[in-house]
Amino acid sequence: MITALTLMLEDLRQKSRWQHGDDGWKAMLRSLLSDGTASMIVYRAMQASRRRGHPALEMAFNKVNSALLGCIIGRGAEFGPGFVLAHSNGVVINGAVRGGRDIVVEHQVTIGAEGRRSPVLGDNVFIGVGAKIIGPVHVGDGAKIGANAVVVKDVEAHTTVVGVPARCVRRHGPEAAQD
Repeated sequence: MITALTLMLEDLRQKSRWQHGDDGWKAMLRSLLSDGTASMIVYRAMQASRRRGHPALEMAFNKVNSALLGCIIGRGAEFGPGFVLAHSNGVVINGAVRGGRDIVVEHQVTIGAEGRRSPVLGDNVFIGVGAKIIGPVHVGDGAKIGANAVVVKDVEAHTTVVGVPARCVRRHGPEAAQD
């Protein structure tokens, strides 16, 4: 199992690469001091507390993120390494959400359940400002969710979706070359 510190460092490296195109120590320091990073760290501390069986500490980290940092990430949410909150303000993520590695989330994003069924996100997913991903949908690897899009159906890998409801406007990556 990957340690919390390793996850935090990989998250910070990914944020540095995304923001500055570099993961050297200067870029990482700038990213460490940027908006959203505190919420990323508190989320990883909450996740580690849950894994170690410390529910009171898990709840405390959850409340710090919510009350002080303006970011609500449910206690059961799981994301792989490279989880990036570009800006944490207004982000709401249901506790049953599952996500792969290298996911970038902009501000005012909601990733929520419909009933008790929640989204599953692949690897290398970008979620634009104000986007909503609701219900038992799967977002494929390399997908991009446009600003303010409302996703209520599955998103294929390596596609960009926009609009309400979200629709595919572009295929990119390895599959696009074959079309």
